[in-house]
Amino acid sequence: MTVGEALRSRVEAWVAHDPDPVTAQEALALLAAGDAAALVDRFDTRLQFGTAGLRGALGAGPNRMNRLIVRQAAAGLADYLVAHDAAARERGVVIGFDARHGSEDFAWDTARVLAARGVPSMMLPARQPTPLLAWCVTSLGASAGVMVTASHNPPQDNGYKVYLGDGAQIVPPADTEISRCIDAVGLDVALLGMDSPLIARLDAAIIDRYLDDAARVRLSPHTPGAVVVATALHGVGGELLGRAFERAGFARPEVVAAQQDPDADFPTVAFPNPEEP
Repeated sequence: MTVGEALRSRVEAWVAHDPDPVTAQEALALLAAGDAAALVDRFDTRLQFGTAGLRGALGAGPNRMNRLIVRQAAAGLADYLVAHDAAARERGVVIGFDARHGSEDFAWDTARVLAARGVPSMMLPARQPTPLLAWCVTSLGASAGVMVTASHNPPQDNGYKVYLGDGAQIVPPADTEISRCIDAVGLDVALLGMDSPLIARLDAAIIDRYLDDAARVRLSPHTPGAVVVATALHGVGGELLGRAFERAGFARPEVVAAQQDPDADFPTVAFPNPEEP
């Protein structure tokens, strides 16, 4: 298989707009090597936005998770929110991210693109688990939330989860409507600087509010001496889980120390899914 002119043109156009030199170089290297199969896989289709948002392997092109695909997703989401929520430019979007490769860059790109479209955002303080993001959407009265995470996918993946104002994962037909908005976005995506007044940084007080709420819904506040073993599987939930137990009046869980700290490479597990042995 040879690299046709149409494919070459698509790759070169993408590279010209790719803000990440690593993925841009990946595409150029494949082009120089004449690796048509790899280029077709990356550039002949694109990641599809569904009820779970976007999820896929990191890499170059529209069929991979990268900074340009995230910028397009953020622009499409902003257009959808403005069209469906008259108060979107007042309510804004809460943004969180985990410890996976690229997550923080994807989160900031999202905030900057939203700002360019007049939609404010509220960034969670540092990397945080997904439930905190979902809770913040309703607690802060936001129009939507974005969580940059691939959940239990392998280390080479990342993802982009969207919650609307109810704090729940999106359902049809919102997924297809957002997808259409994303598909309508071109390669040249406008964005503002990280210092834009439309980008707010939430502080640790929001975490304390979340922990207070979590403590109020504990199932059995009078159960003494319960012993719980927990593993974070190298994700970002370990520390907050321990604090939630303490806030609810329980002892912190016994943890699997080798898996407690966040690590984007998930060194002790090939597939970080707690549902799998």
